[in-house]
Amino acid sequence: MAIDYKYLMSLEPLVIHHRYTTKDTILYALGLGAGVAAAADPKCLRYVYEQNLSALPTMATILAYPGFWAQEPKYGITWRKLLHRDQSIEIHGEIPTAGEVRGEMTIDEIYDRGAEKGALLCFSRRIFDTTTGELLATVRQVNVLRADGGFGGPVDRASPGYEAPQRSPDLVVPLRTSFDQALVYRLSGDMNPLHADPEVAKASGFERPILHGLASFGIAGLAIVSQVCGYDPSKIRRMDARFSSPVYPGETMEVSIWHMAAGAAAFEARVIERAVKVIRNGFIEYRS
Repeated sequence: MAIDYKYLMSLEPLVIHHRYTTKDTILYALGLGAGVAAAADPKCLRYVYEQNLSALPTMATILAYPGFWAQEPKYGITWRKLLHRDQSIEIHGEIPTAGEVRGEMTIDEIYDRGAEKGALLCFSRRIFDTTTGELLATVRQVNVLRADGGFGGPVDRASPGYEAPQRSPDLVVPLRTSFDQALVYRLSGDMNPLHADPEVAKASGFERPILHGLASFGIAGLAIVSQVCGYDPSKIRRMDARFSSPVYPGETMEVSIWHMAAGAAAFEARVIERAVKVIRNGFIEYRS
């Protein structure tokens, strides 16, 4: 069915308050496999050990997280046909390893692709430090609403995404996921049973539970921070990606990185075992 465009665009910002500790910061990094990475590379200990602990920039995706809000009937979204397509983070200030934040989520635009192709729901969340009022990060997301097009809204003008260069990558970083990784990652806030319950996964068309898209986004971020930014999370300014296929826990993600102009790089990721590209159109800006 078609969604109510005027209603959704007139909604007040959804405000979320979130208090977190260093244990939450460590748990998030463990959900990305940073503990396994630290076993081979002790420099990765800074993501999972309280001594000199640093928060990974992609942790912005779970701060003041609104949950699966599109599932609420009042929004009129056919949530079972929803797919997470694009993810972007813009880091304005270093993410604290503990504290209290406020998130303000707004729907930015909904593009109509027609009754057969659905719609693109573009929304963002600004994350503020509650104590100082500082804007820490802006998190943007695009969801495909496969069953909610044809409502007469603006035509699709969403960005096609950044294309990786047609040459060999400058860096290739393989990171093996663990079979329990989705079970660990979901403890950071996304409790969707798709990532834990085999029956739910089969009903959704998957052979078994899949890894969260934001977990694969974080894994790519772990590789970039370590190999491009010299293990310094504070260097990341922006990170964009488009999800093209799911990752199954236990598979190996191979992150390919291309150096561009100073302070910029492109990246993609694929699953080695199935030779399937899982992240496309990746782009990062960082302090060089």
